Amino acid sequence: MSAAGAGAVHPGYGFLSENADFARACARAGLTFIGPTADAIQLMGNKAEAKRRMKAAGIPCVPGYEGEDQSDAAFAAAADAIGFPVMVKAAAGGGGRGMRLVAKKKQLAAALTSARSEARNAFGSDELILEKAVSEPRHVEFQVFGDSHGNVIHLGERDCSVQRRHQKVVEEAPCPVMTQELRDEMGKAAVEAARSIQYESAGTVEFLLDAGRRFYFLEMNTRLQVEHPVSELITGLDLVAMQIRVARGEPLGIGQDDVKFSGHAIEARLYAEDPSNNFLPASGCIDVWRPPGGAGIRVDHGLEQGQEVSPYYDPLLAKVIAWGADRDEARRRLIRSLKDTIVFGPVTNRDFLIAVLEHERFAAGEVSTAFLADNLSEAMLQEAHPSPAQAAVAT
Repeated sequence: MSAAGAGAVHPGYGFLSENADFARACARAGLTFIGPTADAIQLMGNKAEAKRRMKAAGIPCVPGYEGEDQSDAAFAAAADAIGFPVMVKAAAGGGGRGMRLVAKKKQLAAALTSARSEARNAFGSDELILEKAVSEPRHVEFQVFGDSHGNVIHLGERDCSVQRRHQKVVEEAPCPVMTQELRDEMGKAAVEAARSIQYESAGTVEFLLDAGRRFYFLEMNTRLQVEHPVSELITGLDLVAMQIRVARGEPLGIGQDDVKFSGHAIEARLYAEDPSNNFLPASGCIDVWRPPGGAGIRVDHGLEQGQEVSPYYDPLLAKVIAWGADRDEARRRLIRSLKDTIVFGPVTNRDFLIAVLEHERFAAGEVSTAFLADNLSEAMLQEAHPSPAQAAVAT
C-alpha cells in the first residue's frame, strides 16, 4: 500500500469489509480503514453475541437460542421451547451459508450436522444459533450512519424480500408497505442498535417484518451493502463520500431531520448464472457488453468486453438500478433497461429478473421472502431466445 501512496483503504462490500483482522492489520500498517472499528465488526459479526447485545439494548429480536452450550441436546431443548419450525443459522456468517429451515423435530439433528460443517468451511467457526421461523415475512433493512462524535442517524429502509436461497435478488427503497409511523419506530430501533455499540461509518440493521407489522432484529451488517444505490437515489446522498468523511474524523454534517426521501428506486442483480439449470454459476468471455442508459437509470459494474468471467469468484456482473417518481415508474424503467442490456458470452439471469419484475404480485408490491419459492415457474426460468425474424436480421 505504501508503494501506491495510499493513506486509507476502502474495503468495498465483500469479505474484507467485515473482516476485523483486516481492519486491525490496516491500523498496524498506519492505514485508515474506511469503515467501522474492528471491535464493532467483530461484535456484530457473531450473530449470537449480536443478539445478546441487542436484547440488552431493548431491540425486538426473533425468539431464539444463542447460548454457549452447542450440544445437540441443548439445541433440541431450545427448539422445543421455541416451537417448530425453527431456523438453524451459522453464528459467524451470512449469505445463507450454514442456514437450515427445520420444520419438524426429527429433522433437527441432521440440520445441525450439515449446518456446522458448512459454517466451519465457510467461516472457520461451527457455532450455531436457533431462531423461530417467522412465516412469510418481509426482509426490511435500515441504512444507518454513525460518526466518532456520537452522531447516529438512519437513511430510511430498503425492502430486500425477493430472495433465492437467502440471497437477495431485487431490492427497493422505500418498502412498499411502510408507513411513517412504522418507519419512525423501526428507524429508532436501528439507530439505537448502532448507538449501543458506538458504531461509526455505514452499517445496515436488518429486520424481519411480519404480516401484523411486528418487526424483529435479524442481524447487523457492518459495511456498505450491495444494494446501497437505492438509498442513494432516494436521498440524494453519496454514502461512500460520507464514509470517507467519517473516516477522516469529521462529523456527519447532517441530522435526522435533514434526511429527505424522493421517489422510488429498485435494483436488480445481474448474475452470470443459468436459471434454467438450477441457477448454476456460468463462466466464460464477455464477448459483448452494452449496459443500458436513459432517464433514471444507473449501472454499477466493472465489466469490459473481452473480459473473462472466472469460476473462482462471485458471479455478480452488475447492478442495474432505476429511479422513478413512484414505484411503478421505477419498475417499468428497470424492466426496459434490463431489456436494453446486452451481454453476449456467459449465460445470465437477465430474463429471469425481467420475469420477476413483470410478475403481477411484484407489480402490486405483494412480496415476502417466500415470493420466489411460491411463484417460480418454468416460464420464469427459461432464457428468451431470438425469433426466426430476429435471427435473420442479425445475420
